[in-house]
Amino acid sequence: MLDIQVVPARTTILTVDDQALVRLALSRILENKGFQCLQAEDFDQAMEQLNSKAVDLVLCDLHMPGRSGLELVAELADRIPEVAIVMVSSADDTELAMECLEKGAYGYVLKPFKAREILIQVNSALRRRILELDYRDRERVLAQKVHEQTTEIRESRDEISFRLLAASEQRDTETGSHIRRIGLYAAAMARLLDWNEEAVDCIRAAAPMHDIGKIGVPDRILQKPGSLDEQEWALMKGHAEIGGKILQGSSVPFIRMGAEIAVCHHEKWDGSGYPKGLKSTQIPLEGRITALVDVYDALSQRRCYKEPWPEEQVLSFMTERRGTHLDPDLLDLFLKHIDIFREIRESNPDKSPSSPERAFVHPL
Repeated sequence: MLDIQVVPARTTILTVDDQALVRLALSRILENKGFQCLQAEDFDQAMEQLNSKAVDLVLCDLHMPGRSGLELVAELADRIPEVAIVMVSSADDTELAMECLEKGAYGYVLKPFKAREILIQVNSALRRRILELDYRDRERVLAQKVHEQTTEIRESRDEISFRLLAASEQRDTETGSHIRRIGLYAAAMARLLDWNEEAVDCIRAAAPMHDIGKIGVPDRILQKPGSLDEQEWALMKGHAEIGGKILQGSSVPFIRMGAEIAVCHHEKWDGSGYPKGLKSTQIPLEGRITALVDVYDALSQRRCYKEPWPEEQVLSFMTERRGTHLDPDLLDLFLKHIDIFREIRESNPDKSPSSPERAFVHPL
């Protein structure tokens, strides 16, 4: 059992009563046991003392001129919850006592009181206060540890994701900034859809792996300037299934999600996409999200074969494909909150926007 020791010499108690004799009696009882005592005659004086000095416990009369002791209980519960409060009242009223306790009082003593009753209530309230403060400190430490572990997990997840992408980045045409933006866009969409933070973090790490399958596409196709012929285009489209195979079978949630995204991010709402011709909600939601943000980013950025499109033109292009290529509800949500995505784009520019890049295969 936890041994909780109340040290009177380190404990300050404020007595609040409009009668000076009562304040004096309470102070004498407490000071005789070594407690440090302060006095106040009403609510306002009590708050002045509490705002200027460190107080551990308040002994307060229930009925006072002006604001009552019950109001002081409520005020302390809201503003200074670490201060314990015990009510002292001449009203032998069970319902009133229960109301005080419900509002946050630690105890209720009837007048005329005996020294023993006061000391029992004070010691009990102080022990409870020590327990609650200790519990609160433990919760704070635990929350900090959870935060640190969550951050470590998130950073590890990001590192795994970007290391998986490192090899394909050497051959593919998309910049590291593009990959990072895709994750940030997808996470923003997930938050707008009220996903929990674990799921948001998951898609933020998974969406950048959408084109990992391009590692299996020959350089002559990936790096070919200009348009692809029919046979080359068929090989290029194979990157979706290659990506799914690279990532399939993992027990890690974000890699499993990455596998889904890799396979289905070129599917279209009307069923005209590839590789499986899925349509509507047959396409996993994470794939529909990634498809949408990938189109936005691809058109918004400079590539060797084109200048970045003006945002108005990009959004017009996307709107024209509402319900054919893009999920109409997701597009509406995206357009409603376009400021969020514009901020992500502007805060994460390509590192060398003025330098030529290799040929880029349009995500459409």
